[in-house]
Amino acid sequence: MHKDIDEIILDESQLEKTVDAIAERINLDYNDKPLTVIGILRGSAIFLADLFRRITVEDCTLDFMAASSYGSSAESSGHVNITKDISDDVSGRHVLVVEDILDTGNTLSCIRDYLLSKNALSVKICTLFDKPSRRKKPITPDYCGKTVDDLFIVGYGLDYDDRYRNLPYVGVLKKEIYQ
Repeated sequence: MHKDIDEIILDESQLEKTVDAIAERINLDYNDKPLTVIGILRGSAIFLADLFRRITVEDCTLDFMAASSYGSSAESSGHVNITKDISDDVSGRHVLVVEDILDTGNTLSCIRDYLLSKNALSVKICTLFDKPSRRKKPITPDYCGKTVDDLFIVGYGLDYDDRYRNLPYVGVLKKEIYQ
């Protein structure tokens, strides 16, 4: 375990089982539907790669967006900045937005509304972690791996100031690192 981590929330084996379970539900829900999966960079990259390989939907495309409301802070600023837009047209397609964690809901609410304005048939949210105690916008994930308390977690794509993404597990970051 990394010296900056207090405890592990999900180890590698648990992450694999969690991703399998989420993919199984997605495959059932989108079996005969045109699906565009949109990963929110950079946090979702590792989760998205593992999840996307498990999606068996025939008409399935992949795209990316980048948006942020954190910068190098541990707290959301509340202002969402889309720094990379999608490349493909989502009109007439179902969209699944994949994110690492749903926290305040500011970023995902903005992205969902934006994609609906692009004439997507539907927009659903898939997140590895949900932290409902911090929610500021009325949004819930359609697919979620695990609900967590108000802890600062890192690893498996989740970061603090762009560090710790490469950890093969998800753990609680020691408070002295981010306070």
